[in-house]
Amino acid sequence: MGYGRGVFAPARCSQPFGNCSVGDSDKEPLIVVHNMLLAHAKAVKLYREQFQPKQGGSIGIIAHTRMYEPLRDVESDHQAVNRLLAFTGGCFIGVNCQGSPLKKLSGDHFIRAFAYTTGERDGILIGEPTGVGGFFVVPRGMEKIVDYVSSLLVHYSISKLQRSLSSNNLSSNADFIFLKRYSPPLAVPNLVHDVNRIEFHKGYLAALARAIRKGADVRGYFIWSLMDNFEWAEGYSSRFGLYQVDCATMKRTLRSFPPNGFNIFLQTNVSRLLLEPKLMQQ
Repeated sequence: MGYGRGVFAPARCSQPFGNCSVGDSDKEPLIVVHNMLLAHAKAVKLYREQFQPKQGGSIGIIAHTRMYEPLRDVESDHQAVNRLLAFTGGCFIGVNCQGSPLKKLSGDHFIRAFAYTTGERDGILIGEPTGVGGFFVVPRGMEKIVDYVSSLLVHYSISKLQRSLSSNNLSSNADFIFLKRYSPPLAVPNLVHDVNRIEFHKGYLAALARAIRKGADVRGYFIWSLMDNFEWAEGYSSRFGLYQVDCATMKRTLRSFPPNGFNIFLQTNVSRLLLEPKLMQQ
């Protein structure tokens, strides 16, 4: 977003990806990823050598990625999906586990010039729209991206994975923690009783549970965020919070969830989804 489209700082990009005064959207994102992974490796090495023996903690990396599906059932669209996944997910997860996946990327341009993405097919949206452009409610995407991430590790036992990563001074965590966020469409009032938010998390938890039942090692599910916040370039227009915030008075009101609280809602639904196979198919 900062080097590809120029939406966030430092606002560097090039046409046709964005309208910036400086930048190269085809090359600079790769340079940024390269330097970020080197910095991550250095931090991991430092932590393991100086702090982990006493603290007994663990260290990993956070990767933001999406799941992509072919627009049409043709080879070129399937290849486009593979290229996008290799860059948006594989660069962070694959590099840590198997070496660079960037060799999978080819063409006249490095990143997105050869891949057109859209949120609809034949005029039909891929899912219910949210309050953030380009974000739709598609729970199956959660299951698919977890399956994809797991597939990056399928040829590695935990012992082999740890040896491989240790030799490269990278993260040895093979478990995953996922974060989801929901903001209602802008046309929807800032409701306290937000039924769609409940259905959103139920749907994604069901998808995550299906992936867990297939063997994915998932250790956590985080909800962004505790309360409505100033969200990057979107300001106060996005309302991700479990607590509604009145910006004029700063009053915080818990959006209504089941009577026993949202933590009970999560515990109950996760337990049911993991234990009742019929629910997994809904």
